[in-house]
Amino acid sequence: MTALDRAHEAMETAPDDDSARLAFYERLADAELFLLLKAEPEGATLDPRIFETSQGSFVLVFDRAERLSDFAEGQAPFAALSGRVLCTMLQGQGVGLALNPGVAPSSFLLTPASVDWLVETLSDGPDEVEARPTELGAPSGLPERLLTALDTKLATATGLARMAYLVEATFEGGGRTHLLAFIDAARGAEGALSRAVREALVFSGLEAGALDVAFFDASDAMAGRLARVGLRFDLPVFEPPKPFTPGGDPDTPPKLR
Repeated sequence: MTALDRAHEAMETAPDDDSARLAFYERLADAELFLLLKAEPEGATLDPRIFETSQGSFVLVFDRAERLSDFAEGQAPFAALSGRVLCTMLQGQGVGLALNPGVAPSSFLLTPASVDWLVETLSDGPDEVEARPTELGAPSGLPERLLTALDTKLATATGLARMAYLVEATFEGGGRTHLLAFIDAARGAEGALSRAVREALVFSGLEAGALDVAFFDASDAMAGRLARVGLRFDLPVFEPPKPFTPGGDPDTPPKLR
């Protein structure tokens, strides 16, 4: 069972639960998908196989390369893309996604209209303001599904920041809201992290909810204040792949193609 299988099962089990449906779309956007092609890519050009149905035209995608091979009954050309990138490429083309057709529990047709909706949902960016909190407190009253959505979303933000603290913050002028403060964000990662938080709100069904985002260095005095009262989320650390040394492990010798 993959993450998409589990999200699809939860959606099918509770068809009237909007949060389960939105969680499936979030997993689809975040997933690495294998797009079945007619031929090997030429430069930046992809020529996908199209599946014609009574509901329209669909490209064929799989969340595991093995599932693509099962469908194609052997090796076949493909391109690996994230769900959000693939949907952006298909936006306005009148083409949907056929996910894992006939080879997995998460077999599902995402219509062209749903592809367009997903891209529009993902494309809305956050507003930027210059403000610094004057008072901090422990978070309170937040729905459990939002905390779960944040935890799941931040688990995919490998290497983008060291950690984040969720607090209740008061700003100059008396405004009070919940704040997610990232510590030691990677250079240029602020936009991606802000969008990730917004997506957690949207796909947990709380798009109208307010959750501000801020960025601080670990050396900033504010980081210490956040650590004392905040709910901490640790982000995964990026670990570069280890170089392969032939014969380095006698139990796993290299294989010839």
